[in-house]
Amino acid sequence: MALVHGFPTSSIDWFDVLDRFAERYRVCALDFPGYGFSDKPRGWGYGLARDADLLDHYLAEVVGAEVAVVVAHDRGDSVALIHAARAAEGTSASGLEHLVLSNGNVFLPLSNLTTFQRLVLDPATAEQVLSVLTPDALAQGMGATTFTPARGPGDPEVEALTASFAHADGVAVLHETIQYLVERSADEEQWLSALATSIIPTTVVWGIGDTVAPVRAAAHVWNAHLMFKPGRNRLYFVAEANHYVQNDQPAAFVDAVLHALDPASDAAPGAIAAAPGAPVLVDCSRERMPSAAEVLRGQP
Repeated sequence: MALVHGFPTSSIDWFDVLDRFAERYRVCALDFPGYGFSDKPRGWGYGLARDADLLDHYLAEVVGAEVAVVVAHDRGDSVALIHAARAAEGTSASGLEHLVLSNGNVFLPLSNLTTFQRLVLDPATAEQVLSVLTPDALAQGMGATTFTPARGPGDPEVEALTASFAHADGVAVLHETIQYLVERSADEEQWLSALATSIIPTTVVWGIGDTVAPVRAAAHVWNAHLMFKPGRNRLYFVAEANHYVQNDQPAAFVDAVLHALDPASDAAPGAIAAAPGAPVLVDCSRERMPSAAEVLRGQP
């Protein structure tokens, strides 16, 4: 199982779920260049396609995996979608057994980018913003807005984010690394269309409290691209979870992913367990939409 991180964070995003996943899988994670504790050179040419190349190399040559389950979050969703498209057409070095997408801007027209994201994205304003931004301020801002409940100074997650942003002056390359949104805006329909026609099983797990990548984006991708997709595909919602669903509700996140990977054949919509806060299976893919009359007659 490969865990693929988002922007502007790193593999530390997965710390709270690693042990549970490791009970069933060999779990691997990496920090892409420009993130976490990897190198962060200025002007390196950060991009999604380049990171998809790196992910494929990592899985095939470093890990030695012929096939993998890929669990992605945030920007990692975009990298994973490129990897999925290549796996579907047979041009990747490693196969893709199952794709899991979690909170991220998977459909930009329905995203809710923050003022900070827009300022850092824009070359006219990025330099001024980044000249006064500190790793600690960035980490505390994220802790206050992208986690539920909010996390403040001294929280282990905030401290880990601070350390990763400080490494190799990561704040200085934020304008370059956030350009993935421009790349995504040009290609996201192509990636989603390719996924919709593939037989790669795809699961979406979404924290419903997210205001940056709101649940409407996940619902649109499901309805437009995954509901009638070939193979076994599922949509799960996790309550009381914000953008970092895997950190806010790690047990629920793992339960949803494992339920999708090893499901009961007759799984029906609803909470997947009796415990309060259990993930909710919202929908499963189908070949077609039955008519109202067929539903009343008990036909699938």
